[in-house]
Amino acid sequence: MAPKESRTKCIFGTCSHLPHQNSSTLFIFSSLPVQMSSFTKAKMGMVISPLLTMVLWSLCLALPEIAELSIEKQLIRELLEAYKNRGVLGRPVTNYTEIIEIKYGLSLIQILDLDERNQVLSTNVWATYNWKDIYMRWDPQKYGNITKIRVPSDSIWKPDMKLYNYADERREEKRDAYLVIEHDGSVIWIPQAIFKSSCAIDIMHFPFDVQTCKMKFGTWTHDGTLIDLGLYFDVETGFDMTEYVPSNEWDIVSSSAKKNVIVYACCPEPFIDLTFTLEIKRKPAFYNYILILPCILLSSLTLVLFWLPPESPAKMQLGMNIFVAFFVLLLLLAESTPPAASSIPLIGAYYCLNMIMITLSTFLSVIVVNLYFRGSRTRVPRLVKRVLVDCIGSIMCMRDQIDDKSPGVTTVVVDKRKGKQLSNNVNREKNFKYDKVGYFEMQTEESWKGLPNGVANKNSSDSDHNTVSSSSSCSSAIASLENDVKDIRLFLKRIIDRTSEKEAKEKISREWRVVALVLDRLFFFFYLLAIIVSIFTVFEKALFDQDNTIRAITGS
Repeated sequence: MAPKESRTKCIFGTCSHLPHQNSSTLFIFSSLPVQMSSFTKAKMGMVISPLLTMVLWSLCLALPEIAELSIEKQLIRELLEAYKNRGVLGRPVTNYTEIIEIKYGLSLIQILDLDERNQVLSTNVWATYNWKDIYMRWDPQKYGNITKIRVPSDSIWKPDMKLYNYADERREEKRDAYLVIEHDGSVIWIPQAIFKSSCAIDIMHFPFDVQTCKMKFGTWTHDGTLIDLGLYFDVETGFDMTEYVPSNEWDIVSSSAKKNVIVYACCPEPFIDLTFTLEIKRKPAFYNYILILPCILLSSLTLVLFWLPPESPAKMQLGMNIFVAFFVLLLLLAESTPPAASSIPLIGAYYCLNMIMITLSTFLSVIVVNLYFRGSRTRVPRLVKRVLVDCIGSIMCMRDQIDDKSPGVTTVVVDKRKGKQLSNNVNREKNFKYDKVGYFEMQTEESWKGLPNGVANKNSSDSDHNTVSSSSSCSSAIASLENDVKDIRLFLKRIIDRTSEKEAKEKISREWRVVALVLDRLFFFFYLLAIIVSIFTVFEKALFDQDNTIRAITGS
């Protein structure tokens, strides 16, 4: 409706027909001649320039057209004044039992952050509201075919939609935006918002984890008998992804939106909420170089650790270095994951398993080194020898190392046989010399018997004397020889005993060393099996879900 034309009245610099809101502007023009007249009263007297008078008269005639309102402004003023008279508070209905249908939707712009430590998801979205207000209707034909107007958001009634799982210290998460109102009363409101919602984090498969976060929206004070909620975007994804900016850390696997009607125990009325679900997968490229690749390299070094000889000092040094390296990786993992998580990352359990295996291998190496250099006073228990050496050692292809213990036993037996043969040879030599002496004596007597009697009788006394002398010297030589043989036998016995004792100790040490080697090989195969199982467990998401993830992201 056009404003009523007021009576025009201009009096030398004064226009009285202008609206009240332009009075300040007119005061400038009206005061200018007055000031000039007061200034020139003493100098120039009452002389007024005809040109200045014409300019002021032209301005007075042009100002009514400048101050005239546009049709859009007239429409907005009339609608808002009428709405203000009815009241902004309260639902825009004529009957209290009427239900207002509100459609709500989210346009996902960006996933800002997922704080695993505080379990908070930060998203940048455009929230879309749509409802009808019967008090904001007009006939476009009466207002220059205007079908849409824009008004501030606090000018009319708005639904009190809130994020239920709100996790932000700010009071207001939305940025103010104008309302777009059509001539039939349909209202569209699209404010920008940064939502911080709580999200339960499961880091068991970190850094190949998939997180499911939900955002639950609903009216804070209106139940289902007053406001009915619906989804604005009728799409399978639930979110409008036309303006989405991909995240550097997360990929969207799937998304959905669902309407829920819940009747609580406190109230008989149904309460309606809209739940938006995001299933996101972490991009593991960064963690592959920080946590995964060093883990694989250290695991390979741990495999090499079991192939070193148990008595080697380098085995313990390498084991301790690998232990410290895994501990550093465990500290890096602790900084990347929440400390109070409900589940432990499998990669952390894998680190701990490696540290336990390295500790056991180092402990076993210390025991083997102690037994190897100090010896052992007890033999290997028969049950341990039968189970570890005979059974497990044969299964693990260690027969060549187990057979190394046999030469020690055969050496002792051979040495004992050689000692007995040497003793028998000495006895034979002794008997031979006795026989030789006896034969000498017999031969001497017979030689004297073969001579004539005179000669024999003549030399009998000399021969008896010589025989007694020869017998005494031979007896002393034989006694000395017997003592030497006894000393040799005693010396040989001591050598054999020492050799037997040494070989027995070496045999026991060798048996313990074989037991240690079998245990070391057993730990090697156990560690290899643990690595294979842990790889398929820890990296299951990366190995088997990669194709599904790619198809979900590309939408093919």
